[in-house]
Amino acid sequence: MIEHEIEFRREELTSPVAERLILALNEEILRRYPEEGTPLHFRLEAAEVAEGRGTFLVAYHHGRPVGCGAVRLLDSARAEIKRMYIEPSARGHGLGYRLLCALEAEALMLEVKEIVLETGPRQPEAIALYSRAGFSRIAAFGEHHDHPLSVFMGKTLQS
Repeated sequence: MIEHEIEFRREELTSPVAERLILALNEEILRRYPEEGTPLHFRLEAAEVAEGRGTFLVAYHHGRPVGCGAVRLLDSARAEIKRMYIEPSARGHGLGYRLLCALEAEALMLEVKEIVLETGPRQPEAIALYSRAGFSRIAAFGEHHDHPLSVFMGKTLQS
């Protein structure tokens, strides 16, 4: 994928495009974590990504939606990355990293000092991406609880 072929657009969380991408993400997560009672933390409300509180971005390649991600305020100092997803056919071209950078830029506009996220051990490609982007492991935060199938990561933002 060439850089000018990718566009990130703010979308409503309830839009058909967002719903399709989130459904694909949920299906992938459930395939990776089929155990009963696994904490999957799917909750994200439209109000949490409203202007001034966060954003939901969709990545478009030649006008076709191929990925998404959100950032939401947790408090005045921290924001959380949620619902990061790149379609399998679009992976391996650096799109996830570019989407993560776009979400970090959105977090900086929210004037937070730290960005955090929750992922899982069966998503080694996600852990590798976040590590390359400067995230490191942290303790559980917010509504999340320590669980062997949760990995918590965070990063201090530089403005």
